[in-house]
Amino acid sequence: MRIDVLGAVRALRDDGSPIDLGGPRHREVLARLVAAEGRMVTTDTLVDDLWTDPPARAVGALRTFVAALRRALEPDRPPRSPPRVIVTEGPGYVLRLPREDVDVHRFQDTLARARRDPGAPGAVTGLGTVLAAWRGPAYADVPDSPWALRERIRLEELRLEGVELHARILLDSGEGAGLVAGLGAHVAEHPWREPAWGLLARALHRAGRRADALATLRRARTMLVDQLGLDPGSDLQRLERDILSGSAPPEGVSAAWTGTGVRLGPRTTVTLARTLALAGGDALVHSRRDRLAAVRAAERTGDPSLTARIIGAYDVPALWSRADDPGQSRAVVAAAERTLTALGPGGPDDLRGRLLATIAVESRSADLSASGLRRAHEAARQAEVLARNLADPALLAFALNGVFLQSFTRPGLAAVRDGTGAEILGLATRHELPDFAVLGRLIRLQSASALGDLDAAASHAEAAEQLAAATEAPLVPVLTGWFRARATAARSTEPGGPTAATAAAHYRVCEDALRTAGMPGLHRGLFPLALLGLRLLHDRPAPTDPRLDWGPYLPWVRPLVLLAQDRVGEARTALAAAPEPPHDHLQEALWCLTARAAARLGDREAAARAADVLRGARAEHAGAASGMLTMGPVARYLAEAQACGSQ
Repeated sequence: MRIDVLGAVRALRDDGSPIDLGGPRHREVLARLVAAEGRMVTTDTLVDDLWTDPPARAVGALRTFVAALRRALEPDRPPRSPPRVIVTEGPGYVLRLPREDVDVHRFQDTLARARRDPGAPGAVTGLGTVLAAWRGPAYADVPDSPWALRERIRLEELRLEGVELHARILLDSGEGAGLVAGLGAHVAEHPWREPAWGLLARALHRAGRRADALATLRRARTMLVDQLGLDPGSDLQRLERDILSGSAPPEGVSAAWTGTGVRLGPRTTVTLARTLALAGGDALVHSRRDRLAAVRAAERTGDPSLTARIIGAYDVPALWSRADDPGQSRAVVAAAERTLTALGPGGPDDLRGRLLATIAVESRSADLSASGLRRAHEAARQAEVLARNLADPALLAFALNGVFLQSFTRPGLAAVRDGTGAEILGLATRHELPDFAVLGRLIRLQSASALGDLDAAASHAEAAEQLAAATEAPLVPVLTGWFRARATAARSTEPGGPTAATAAAHYRVCEDALRTAGMPGLHRGLFPLALLGLRLLHDRPAPTDPRLDWGPYLPWVRPLVLLAQDRVGEARTALAAAPEPPHDHLQEALWCLTARAAARLGDREAAARAADVLRGARAEHAGAASGMLTMGPVARYLAEAQACGSQ
């Protein structure tokens, strides 16, 4: 099924046949939920948006509309089973569909990708496809309520930007002579969009119509001066000079392009890699590869100062204690250690500080041996000292990122990490470091989640999303979406709360978003672990579906899975073979799984070991330090382990 709102609101089945959505109010409710982009819309907001003067029974009418939409969108849903498309969440409703299945979300995502990397393969084709999917004004058959007007204006501006970006990409790549007719119509309809005049002039010039290109630029000048009293901007003036002098790219010659096959120096490459890393998805994967290539190129120059700057320039905030590419992380750490040695103890403190911070950030605790943990912890400490002595806020934020990632030395340290997150957030706010401001918010979200303070965590989630919207950081809503699923899971145990099935559906939507985010270190095994946590919250046995990929968490999950299959002997063997959990975001969860299995199997030694470790985390929630899942209070598992150990 897919939903389209770029034109009249409609829903289509997978075979392309239309779904009868009902009357205008039904379509308006669906449209309003689409506009929320996966966020909950309260019943009060929906009532206010649907009626200028709400009738006495507006809430009842709204519920009727929602019930009818659910029947239309999920006709085969069994009675009493929870809806999966329009989901009740808290005091309102949420539309749960993959973004690819909603035309406006697909359009916005494609435009965002093209903005970030115009030279990516398929960027121009994808942009052309989503622009062609517009069937008229957005939400065309929805009344002119304030929310709809805002959305129409916003989306029309994005459409015009998309048209111009599509043309620019084609022109920059040496094509675009066939754009003249379309750009001519675009300029005629939107004469105040100055960049459009430049694109039309470039297309005319590319088509060999130099005189027409110059006439177009002069017409733009006349209109701007006569009607607005403004001179053309510097871009139009420069283009006119270039065409007059013959320095503009002639017909059939591509403009300069830094895409595949173009060699860049290490400084440029690492700067580009840092930018791409913040975009997520395939861009994040490519950024890690390009970063390592830049580091190796810098090392080949034999200049340790240059190499230190290249390594330290990639100060991309990191939130998760398991590396996405452990081999690449080890290679970067090794290069940083070699460069530190080459600089010597008398090397510049700013370069040494960035190298040490890089070692601390790239040495993810889940992947390290005991000696590696000690080296990384010391690197974080030294980087922090150097940054404070230098009074360098950007370096201090980077160093504190390393301190945070090396702060999982034992369970129960959520409050300590919250303090680190608060300092990062304060630094970033005072010194305009927006990427680290997002990091500070997410660290505080995780810490509040671990401590069971869902209101505080939700506040940090909302603030992080606002920052992400301003900085175009698309990974943030993926992470905050997981937090909301974790909160739904916790509320599923409360009287009148959402059902466990609703919570599972939320987790599944989040799994779909995370799968393509370019973060395999975070993704692998997380969804099954979240489902296990949900079942434990409801005193249910572990899921036994053999298709579940438990990833790195299998050794601690396996005893409970075997117990759920009544394979008690094998469960004892698995528990005995399980190693000590790694020092990472999920260490409390894995120790709690050990405690639960030991208690069920009557293994007093394993139970006593788990109880000893978990005692300091009794005030926290298992798994919730991730900000993405929960298994309930640690105190519950601690009590089970203590009862078993005292038998």
